[in-house]
Amino acid sequence: MDEEHRLPGGNTGGAVRIGDTVRRVPGRWTPSVHAVLRHLEAAGFDGAPRALGFDDQGREILSYLPGDVVGDTRPWPIWVHSDEALRQVAGWLRDLHGAVASFTPPSDATWREGGTWRPGLIIGHNDAAPYNATWQDGRLVGFFDWDFAAPVTPEWDLAFTAFAWVPLHARHVVAAEGFTAFAQRPRRLRLFLDAYGWSGPLEQFIDIVRQRVTASAQGIRRSAAAGDPAYQNMIKNGVDTALETAVNELADFPHH
Repeated sequence: MDEEHRLPGGNTGGAVRIGDTVRRVPGRWTPSVHAVLRHLEAAGFDGAPRALGFDDQGREILSYLPGDVVGDTRPWPIWVHSDEALRQVAGWLRDLHGAVASFTPPSDATWREGGTWRPGLIIGHNDAAPYNATWQDGRLVGFFDWDFAAPVTPEWDLAFTAFAWVPLHARHVVAAEGFTAFAQRPRRLRLFLDAYGWSGPLEQFIDIVRQRVTASAQGIRRSAAAGDPAYQNMIKNGVDTALETAVNELADFPHH
């Protein structure tokens, strides 16, 4: 039996690697997420882990995505903020949305942050940020941690991903991650949206981002108030207030 190695990062820190697999404590949403991952596997989408069932300790088993991760380092590695990363992440998201468009969740599907599926929605990753990406030889291998997968509009998933990678988060947050080229953000956002295939005006997209980030801050507070320790930890670390700062700063985002 291979040894267990704890994997870095994560707000809940519960993932271990055994050989070519990852083991994690499941949540009530895990069976629904596994159904999505099995659909992606059948659709030939390579940029996600494979769902491999559960082990004798009741942990979910996923395939391990090889490569470099951001982990716990600050500032983030230089590749995170490259134009090439923007292109690859946008392409990954476009392909994901294409592959998942034909997925209809079972009627009893449960998602970590709610959301009821209806025609026109997709199952988004909803957390396709640098801390969930893995890279090998300058290529994006894919994204792990699908716990927040849930029914959303494609734009909602796109908004969060742009927020994380352009990046559009509060200046003090992204500066700590190593990004200070604020004048480049409109150009970087357009590059990202062009690579995904979203052709609407930037102003409209920034409005979607602000709605998405506001909803995220509210969701963190709601889950913390309901007693979820992972979210209580986020409140303690000021994640919700940083998101609100970002929303306020984006009111002045240049649209050309």
